[in-house]
Amino acid sequence: MFVVGNFIEAIARIIDMGLTLYTWLIIIRALISWVNPDPYNPIIRFLYNVTEPVLYQVRRLIPIKGIGIDFSPIIVILIIVFLQSFLVKTMLQIAVNFS
Repeated sequence: MFVVGNFIEAIARIIDMGLTLYTWLIIIRALISWVNPDPYNPIIRFLYNVTEPVLYQVRRLIPIKGIGIDFSPIIVILIIVFLQSFLVKTMLQIAVNFS
């Protein structure tokens, strides 16, 4: 059964790395939004294409109008931290139980 434990641990670590990478993409996009980026720059388009679907869903669920500050990146980062603290750690504990 150690093979199943190793498999679950590998999946948990991949999820953790993916969530960490996505957190950095959100942070970079938030920082770039403070300046006037070139919308035709391929890096800027990539950042917007990768992060906008998630940020749009958060903005749609929690509409904050009239404030002038977009809190959706903070909310997404908090969700990612929760997933890393709960989901990934739970998967790692399950993997240990299979070993």
